[in-house]
Amino acid sequence: MTIQKKIPCVIMRGGTSRGTYFLANDLPREWEKRKQILMAAMGSGDPLQVNGIGGGNSLTSKAAIISRSNEADADIDYLFAQVAIEDMEVDITPSCGNILSGAAPMAIEYGLVTASEGETTVRVRNVNTNTLIEVIVQTPNGFVDYEGDATIDGVPGSGAPILLKFFDVCGTKTGELLPTGSVRDTFDGVEVSCVDASMPMVLIPAKSLDVTGWETKYELDANKALLQKIESIRLQASLKMGLGDATGKVIPKVGLLSPAQFGGTITSRYFVPQNCHTSHSVTGAICVSVSCMLPGSITEDIITQSEEESQNIVVEHPSGKIDLLLEGNYSNNTLNIKSAGLMRTARMLFKGEVHIPGKVWDIPA
Repeated sequence: MTIQKKIPCVIMRGGTSRGTYFLANDLPREWEKRKQILMAAMGSGDPLQVNGIGGGNSLTSKAAIISRSNEADADIDYLFAQVAIEDMEVDITPSCGNILSGAAPMAIEYGLVTASEGETTVRVRNVNTNTLIEVIVQTPNGFVDYEGDATIDGVPGSGAPILLKFFDVCGTKTGELLPTGSVRDTFDGVEVSCVDASMPMVLIPAKSLDVTGWETKYELDANKALLQKIESIRLQASLKMGLGDATGKVIPKVGLLSPAQFGGTITSRYFVPQNCHTSHSVTGAICVSVSCMLPGSITEDIITQSEEESQNIVVEHPSGKIDLLLEGNYSNNTLNIKSAGLMRTARMLFKGEVHIPGKVWDIPA
């Protein structure tokens, strides 16, 4: 008889995503075994993920692995995993700023970080990108507070604010802000900008693909001809960005850009990558906002605010907007970004154990 294996876990909404959070010590060290465990836990291989705790959506089929950090400048290590739904795959090449917003509260809850009175600053090393994020969590009386008046578009209700400050956002995956060496490239006759700032992205003017960029997620997802054009451009751009063949991979992501409609800086439809995000990823919003400060980019032709206001960026998306504050400047023909800050909320939904088949845990390393 094979007995199911019980693994401690937390299910938390982080920003506009929902994920399963694990402590690294509760999982095997070998990545291949961890990968099999994550897929079994989430129910991969089925569009409904009915045999697991995933929600049948890319925004809810996510996982985070948390541990104390050995780095002098970090308190915890955070590894993000995008768990495929229908395929048996787990991708750790991208990161996720939304799921990240739940990592610091979990670290405090489990004693990896000692809470301070009022608020607690947690220094997070993103293992996916080897970058540092400073996260401020509300901790009145030394306990994590999830309730408050802060709101983010794409999430009903309100919560306590969690402040994120990303450092070293330029070239996080390729090592270069402009990985193709050019501020503009042309694929299939469409002029784009390939930018790597927190997330490598291919930024495309919506009008170049005969859409407004203001369509709903559902309208864009139903436009199969558009999706085919986007994927063709993405695959070609990936090769030129040095990311290799992107077939079946989630990076680079795509931003379909158009002018803002509601007083923001720019409108972005973020593709993940085969369908449009219901709102917007944090890392993708950072990339779009950085491109707004980049002279010569395709974004420069679209933004609707003056140069002196360009460090306060508002990215409009299908569910509302996301506000970002960039610290940086453009000098000597170089864009220097010191940090990118924004606000998220998170809520712990479940704390307990996930059960997986014993044979999965016992797979040889």
